[in-house]
Amino acid sequence: MKSNLKLISKIFLITLVPKTTWSSHKPDNITPKLETFFLLCFGLFLFGLGESILVISQNGVTPWTVLAEGIAKEFDIGVGLSTFYISCAVLILWFPLKLKPGLGTIMNIIIIALTMGGLIPLIQFFNEIFNPLFLSILGTFIVAFGSGIYLIANLGPGTRDGLMTGIAKNYNKPITLIRFGIEFLVVFLGWLLGGTFGIGTIIFAIFIGPFISLSLKLVPILKK
Repeated sequence: MKSNLKLISKIFLITLVPKTTWSSHKPDNITPKLETFFLLCFGLFLFGLGESILVISQNGVTPWTVLAEGIAKEFDIGVGLSTFYISCAVLILWFPLKLKPGLGTIMNIIIIALTMGGLIPLIQFFNEIFNPLFLSILGTFIVAFGSGIYLIANLGPGTRDGLMTGIAKNYNKPITLIRFGIEFLVVFLGWLLGGTFGIGTIIFAIFIGPFISLSLKLVPILKK
């Protein structure tokens, strides 16, 4: 019993992103190994795939995608393009915080937006085959697994993560408080604009942390 509890705590209470043989030696590395760059892109593709599944579930999406959906409806554009515009706008907010984007930051903006823009029309039929609750859990897990690969690649934070940590550092505020404040704001704005807030959003909020912790343990085992 105690050994099981220790195993669970090691998995779900992980505090540091692990390093592997294919992790970049530093976040601002602009010439990573081909393997590292490929895995970074693959992780971001999975992230976009998970986000796309959450969108087509029609059961609620991630906080930032609530905003992306709302803006997409307001300006009659695709969710992928809306996600791209939001990422670019958030990146602009980095400069007053004196943050520097890495290769992973730029690829994050490009790949997730392209993946969502391309996949959402192609996988609409999932909603006719699978239960929306299942799609919400599946989408959340795939986002988390992609996050694990992307984080372990160590090529710079995504625009939203960078904004969160930058504000926390510059204003000496707890990261948890900053994350909650930012995500509450974007969900509220997205909901006002017509974005989809539902049980899937709540599922994502509850399970994304544990799923990312699990992925950070699984990824180094699966790809040594």
